[in-house]
Amino acid sequence: MLMRHQRLCSPLLVTAMLLTLPFGSALAQDSYPSRPIRLLVPYAAGGGTDAIARLVAQGAGEKIGQSIIVENNGSAGGNVITAQASTSAPDGYTVLMANQGPMVVNPHLFKNVKVDPLTAFDPVTLITAAPLVVVTPKDSPYKTIKDLVGFGQKNPGKLTYGSAGNGSASHLATVLLAQTAKFDAVHIPYRGAGPALNDLLAGRTDFMVTTVPSVQGLIEGGSVNVLAVTSKDRTKKFPNVPSVAESGWPTYEAAAWYGFVVPKGTPKAVTEKLRDATVAAIKAGIVKERLENEGAEPIGNTPEEFAAMMKTESARWADVIKKAGISID
Repeated sequence: MLMRHQRLCSPLLVTAMLLTLPFGSALAQDSYPSRPIRLLVPYAAGGGTDAIARLVAQGAGEKIGQSIIVENNGSAGGNVITAQASTSAPDGYTVLMANQGPMVVNPHLFKNVKVDPLTAFDPVTLITAAPLVVVTPKDSPYKTIKDLVGFGQKNPGKLTYGSAGNGSASHLATVLLAQTAKFDAVHIPYRGAGPALNDLLAGRTDFMVTTVPSVQGLIEGGSVNVLAVTSKDRTKKFPNVPSVAESGWPTYEAAAWYGFVVPKGTPKAVTEKLRDATVAAIKAGIVKERLENEGAEPIGNTPEEFAAMMKTESARWADVIKKAGISID
């Protein structure tokens, strides 16, 4: 009797499982998002990354029909919140604001990074990339990038530059510039771009490579000279400013980039819905306008393209860091 019952019921049970599981999964994905989404930002509130995160969070939240709430934690160069994000449930309700620091620089810079970001997350999309600018004080004798590099080549160790901190985008972009153009300069790290720019204006340092938002007010006020942009080509923001590449060092390129990633294993349909909302937000309206006003280019590429870019970036910065002998305990 038991055997006959199993023969009669087992096919029904199997059929029920085959029908119910995909249907239940589809229902879960169709209802996404049914509650607010957390956007973890690996930097303190008030900085450039945070500003972009909040801008895109508002726009993408409106498109997806749910609030995207920003949470900040810049401890250990962003490593703490990156590790936290990697162990969050892969359900689309935790998103990490990814940029080059925690994703492709810190694993080569810090000695005790416990998470490999390239394998711990699924890419969603690259939101934007923005060149940095090489600036000097208004009264500096260096009016062009060739003036600056030429002095550095002839006077090793005489140039000084500030950065937003060891391993920051401003630091590594300058290291790459010095390696590419073959000159030496003394690095003075600060706790953020603000203090570094203050000392630049006071003449305590000679130059700085920094993000456009951090220095935009000084540029508009005429307090600094913009010698070059770090993108391959000139930008819409500074059409009259040459790139480092066109000034004699064609292999040089550096950018600050920002994207969304989610914990590994997040359902593809959920990732696609999040990507669609993000791309729609950055390609039109106030979000696009404000990104472009800060010299950034809205991108919104595919997860595969974003993954490939991060892999290339990781290898490039690993080489720069190794050659410069930079490390952080």
